[in-house]
Amino acid sequence: MVRFPLTLTLLFSATLVLAQSAPKPKKTAAKPASAVRTTPSTAASLNSPIPLDPAVKVGKLPNGLTYYIRKNAEPKNRAELRLVIRAGSVLENDNQQGLAHFMEHMEFNGTKNFPKNELVNFLQSSGVRFGADLNAYTGFDETVYQLPVPTDSANVFRQAFQILEDWAHNATIDPKEVDKERGVILEERRLGRGAGQRMRDEYFPILLNNSQYSKRLPIGTEQVLTTFKPETLRQFYQDWYRPDLMAVIAVGDFDMKEVEGIIREKFGRIPAVKDPKPRTEYDIPAHKDTKVVIVTDPEQPNTVVQVIYKRPEIKEKNLNDLRESIKRGLFNTMLGNRIQELTQQADPPFLGGYSNYSDFLGNLDAFTSIAVAKEGNVERAIRAVLDENARVKQFGFTPTELARAKQEFLTNVEQAYSERDKTRSVNYVNEYVQNFTDKEPYTSIEFYYDFLKKEQGGIKLDEVNALVDQFIHNDNRAVIVMAPEKDKAKLPSVEQIIGYVDNAGKGLTAYDDKTLDSPLLATQPTGSPVVSEKQIKDIGVTEWTLKNGARVVLKPTNFKNDQVLFSGSSFGGTSLYELNDFMTARFSSTLAAMGGTGAYNQVQLGKFLSGKQVSVFPFVGELSEGVNGSAAPKDLETALQLLYSYFTQPRKDADVVKGFLSNQRSALQNQINTPTPQRVFQDTVQVTLGANNPRRQPLKPDDLDKIDLDKALKIYQERFANAGDFTFYFVGNFKEDQLKPLVEKYIGGLPSTGKTEKFKDLGIRIPAGQLSKTVYKGVDPKASVQLVYSGELSWSPEMTTQLDALAEVLEIKLIEKLREEESGVYGVGASAAYSKYPVSRYTFRISFGCAPDNVEKLIAKTQELINDLKQKGASPVDIAKFKAETRRETEVQLKDNQFWLGYLQNQYYNGDAPDEVLHEKEQLDKVTVQSTKAAANNYFGPNFIRLVLMPEKK
Repeated sequence: MVRFPLTLTLLFSATLVLAQSAPKPKKTAAKPASAVRTTPSTAASLNSPIPLDPAVKVGKLPNGLTYYIRKNAEPKNRAELRLVIRAGSVLENDNQQGLAHFMEHMEFNGTKNFPKNELVNFLQSSGVRFGADLNAYTGFDETVYQLPVPTDSANVFRQAFQILEDWAHNATIDPKEVDKERGVILEERRLGRGAGQRMRDEYFPILLNNSQYSKRLPIGTEQVLTTFKPETLRQFYQDWYRPDLMAVIAVGDFDMKEVEGIIREKFGRIPAVKDPKPRTEYDIPAHKDTKVVIVTDPEQPNTVVQVIYKRPEIKEKNLNDLRESIKRGLFNTMLGNRIQELTQQADPPFLGGYSNYSDFLGNLDAFTSIAVAKEGNVERAIRAVLDENARVKQFGFTPTELARAKQEFLTNVEQAYSERDKTRSVNYVNEYVQNFTDKEPYTSIEFYYDFLKKEQGGIKLDEVNALVDQFIHNDNRAVIVMAPEKDKAKLPSVEQIIGYVDNAGKGLTAYDDKTLDSPLLATQPTGSPVVSEKQIKDIGVTEWTLKNGARVVLKPTNFKNDQVLFSGSSFGGTSLYELNDFMTARFSSTLAAMGGTGAYNQVQLGKFLSGKQVSVFPFVGELSEGVNGSAAPKDLETALQLLYSYFTQPRKDADVVKGFLSNQRSALQNQINTPTPQRVFQDTVQVTLGANNPRRQPLKPDDLDKIDLDKALKIYQERFANAGDFTFYFVGNFKEDQLKPLVEKYIGGLPSTGKTEKFKDLGIRIPAGQLSKTVYKGVDPKASVQLVYSGELSWSPEMTTQLDALAEVLEIKLIEKLREEESGVYGVGASAAYSKYPVSRYTFRISFGCAPDNVEKLIAKTQELINDLKQKGASPVDIAKFKAETRRETEVQLKDNQFWLGYLQNQYYNGDAPDEVLHEKEQLDKVTVQSTKAAANNYFGPNFIRLVLMPEKK
């Protein structure tokens, strides 16, 4: 797998992912670190180094290999192992471009102790899924192998370290396997082709100032990948896979001394390299000018402008550096909130905007401002974002903004601190990877929380305001504009773009921090009591029925210290409304939530909730309506007040809705004007599987004209007018006796009509019979295939388990055949979906991407595998893998709040037994060779739809 740094991933994308909150501090939980409880209150103490977490055992073997070991029992009987190589694509020679990534693949195709695919087979048989669990990635500067394993099997656990050792120095690099893997890598490369890749190839050398990074994309070049000799790959392995560039990381539920002994035994026997090749540290050279790149592509759907202010990377070494990082987090939070507010206008200046300081690449950090232009208006979009930067420069932030940001930051760290004994191992290993690859310090959450409480209060507004002068400067600056080819003539010139950037901030006024100081509920609800109670002891669940008819399902847990998840739903949804009101009903909950609630508009509500761990969102779906939420135990009453408010006092905000619909129209029009191949294909899939029903059509700009805000609020109020037929669910850290009065007040106080609603069956079914559709769209030589089987289902736990088994055993075989034998795909998936309502049905979907010339051959191979399952059933080995993977997955899920919330929702929604999960073994025992044969004949039936995306015909 190829991996890019976060900032560059964002730059590569043609659309914008908005993340407006500050990056979470990279501090996770640990045991108390009393030895490092210093008091950083003086200038002298701030020069002290950041103390490393003493719960981590760090060592170095005589051959130079570094290891990190930490005991952590979340999840129980599991460990996260990593082999980290501080070598990636940037170290490749010209004739090795792509071989760092190729080497990553070859580690799964044969080592000394695990020939060919035995490594994957062994782990699958132990319950470790290939891809989902077992994986690896290659970046510019590092290659990381990920191996999560069970620790309750001594053999599997010890063998896992043998796998790491084999990766480190025992790869066989069989020439036959190399040739087979070429096709897989070329398919991965093919998947990455498109508008984003073509534009990146143009702007990357300029953005990265022709540095080594600009010439060494991890995926490599087609020329090298198709022609290199195995000896060239072996040379890369010998040069860079060596102990002084390696780290072994082990975090999990194990004995630390035992693990250290295993590491010393296995990795100590790797010989040190004599006269090792120097590991060059490449820089991205600075430049005095502003580099502007304008790139267009016929498949780029919108215009994205990015202004990147590059600067030397900030390395956190001492406590003052740690204090500075807090300041940057506060800055990002406040600026992000301001830019988000711009979308709450009647005519927003952009579809999306973003400004943030973060790490970049190589020796650089960057302050990056991004705007997605509305109707292609580059000037308005980028000026709006840059003006917010300039507003900070001219007027600074306000004391109230800083106070909220500090509270929000502290709340995030408090949550991590409160969960310090429940932090998952995977969160720790990433810190140690960063420490090894980039010298990022890792400290204990106890120390960091203590430090934050002592230092954050002393951070003055002037200090945070001053950061803008560090971030924004005229040198080492780059502007990237990505736009549709059809808009090329309308785009501003390089000189104009530099003018927009240089002249931002004219005629600004100071930011007005509008807040509201009112209770969320002006009138307290009149509650109703619990009138009946039922215990389901074997799964620790209690059911309450309130006097107003609402049912409440509770599962108290200790899986997380600071988490309560909740939801509520009832039948109905948009199905109850005629087609002419469908669009209005479809958007009703979205538009209601955009108005805020009660006296609070959306922006004011966000400020009111700042520093609280509360999240509540209403929804109206096709068959049901409801609410989803979460809260820290201390904020649970606020969350229930918000839930009550969303039910009883939705708020209309015509300006915000107008702005939202305006942006939606613009985005949809962009998609119509410049449709991407994948978008056209997915629209075809949606319409075909929806039998061309009007409610399954792709959203179009004129659909939004059918939305009536007043009617939307009326529909919303209708959907939430009767809490008496709702079922609410609470999972997490609460005590029933403490929750009960809150439930009786806020849920018991909700209105009830005494009626029970049902959804309406709209009759939308996947078409019966056989159907084939091919879409010709796109210039790249790549194809996408979806094969869909569907039909009626006899609803029962046994049937759904058989479907899951069928999906898993077929996927195993598809990977073996289409990827490993045919080298025709990078990835292939087989999945089963099933639902009881509106009627019991299943959908079985097989999907993969490939070369256009291979479509027919690979579909034929897929059909051969399906026919083989019909004739013989699955092999006992593959069935055993499915059972092992399912059991291992369930062991972890049973200790997860999110799993239990979703599980209970599904069981009650479908009217199934709440304790069904305890009988999983009985259902798994029914999966046999004969049952998979019967399932294949039953579910791979006559209803078959073949959907293919091909490039446009020349």
